[in-house]
Amino acid sequence: MSGELDSARYFSLTTYRRDGRLVDTPVWFAGTAGTYYVFSAGDAGKVKRLRRSSQARVAACDVRGRLQGDWIPASAHLLSEPQAVSEALQALRRKYGFQMWMADVLSHLSGRFNKRAYIRVDLHEQSE
Repeated sequence: MSGELDSARYFSLTTYRRDGRLVDTPVWFAGTAGTYYVFSAGDAGKVKRLRRSSQARVAACDVRGRLQGDWIPASAHLLSEPQAVSEALQALRRKYGFQMWMADVLSHLSGRFNKRAYIRVDLHEQSE
C-alpha cells in the first residue's frame, strides 16, 4: 500500500472542512512504512483543519496535484514535541536534500521558519 508513496516525490494530502468538503493539497513528504512527515506554514488552511479533525487521506501525485495513485485513508496529527519535529525535519532533509536546504534558508530569511507546522501522517490499513 505505501510502496507507491515511497517512490513518489509528492502526495496529495486531503483534509476536511467543517461541512465535510474535501480540500486536496500537493505536498512534499518523507518517511516510510506508513508513517510520513509533511511541513507547512503554521497558518495554512490544512493546519487549521487538522486542529479540528485528524481525518485525512493521501495519494501519490505530481507537483500540480494530478493523482498518480489511489487514495489511501490516513490520519494526520500536528507535531509539537521537539524530538518529533526534529525527526520530521531530518526525514524531509534526507529526501529533498538541496531543495529542502533552500526552503529552510528562505524560510529563515523571511522569518517563517519558526512558524512552520510539522505534520505526521499515518496510513490506515485498507480491508481487502
